[in-house]
Amino acid sequence: MFTRLSIPTPFQVGPVNAYLAGRTLVDPGPDSEEAWSRLLDALEEREIAPGDVERVLVTHPHPDHFGLAHRFSDRGATVVASPDAAAIVADFEGRFEYERTYFTDFFERCGMAGATAETVTDLPKAFLRYAPSVPIDREVTTDDSIVVQNTTLTVRETAGHAAGELLFRYATGDGQRAIVGDHVLADITPNPFLVPPPEPDADRPRVLPAYNRSLDRLRDQSFDRFLAGHRDPIDAPSDRIDEILAEHDERTENVAALVDGPTTPVDVMEGLFGDLPITEYFAGISEAVGHLDVLESRGEVVANDQGGVLVYERT
Repeated sequence: MFTRLSIPTPFQVGPVNAYLAGRTLVDPGPDSEEAWSRLLDALEEREIAPGDVERVLVTHPHPDHFGLAHRFSDRGATVVASPDAAAIVADFEGRFEYERTYFTDFFERCGMAGATAETVTDLPKAFLRYAPSVPIDREVTTDDSIVVQNTTLTVRETAGHAAGELLFRYATGDGQRAIVGDHVLADITPNPFLVPPPEPDADRPRVLPAYNRSLDRLRDQSFDRFLAGHRDPIDAPSDRIDEILAEHDERTENVAALVDGPTTPVDVMEGLFGDLPITEYFAGISEAVGHLDVLESRGEVVANDQGGVLVYERT
């Protein structure tokens, strides 16, 4: 039903998969002239002009997935996303500023030097040009339906890779399929990046525990194929989810071994990855904090504030 279109990105992950069915496009790619040209060529091969696209579905609010949505919105297409994603992409620059402010302080609390924290949180500013803000015309949540070419897509909310992420489930003669964005990838273990609280005074979301729970639920839903946001489709979804969960469990045990006396998240990051380039610090600290969150949720570690720094110890 859906045709996969490979769209180039400037990011390390490589091309992103857009999906086309009739006049509905899922995750059009980042806003760059190279991506736009490639997408136009793919549409033209199918005798579709940009103005013919009636609807754009967004799985999650990362620049490589929604960046080109505004070009279709300007031509009259309806843009569809979750409520949380809608709030982010409607003012993506404002979201960046909120995240920068929050994480600069949070990373210092994790044991990172102030100047380093400022550099790490400023780096994503370069991505803003690939993700112009776009208004969302329709917000959808779990159990909402979208009809595409006489096929009903059922919306499912997921958690862990990004705020407001969705998958779109549908049935074919070959079984149950879903477009899953980056929630499950064939040969990459998705990094559950830290996200700030929805409001400044709210609790920080524990993304890795939420991601593990989301994968558990997804594994039990009898899918036959996942259409992923990058690289190849996944023909044994439950097996792939088992692999990802096993990798998470192994890393969690590695982190537990690093908590030997009072330990900061930066200590864990350095123990896991050694001398990381600063461009990888956000991913590295996300992984360290994520696995500490898992251990804390299990009651195996406890976090204390020591002079404004988060310190973890075994219980």
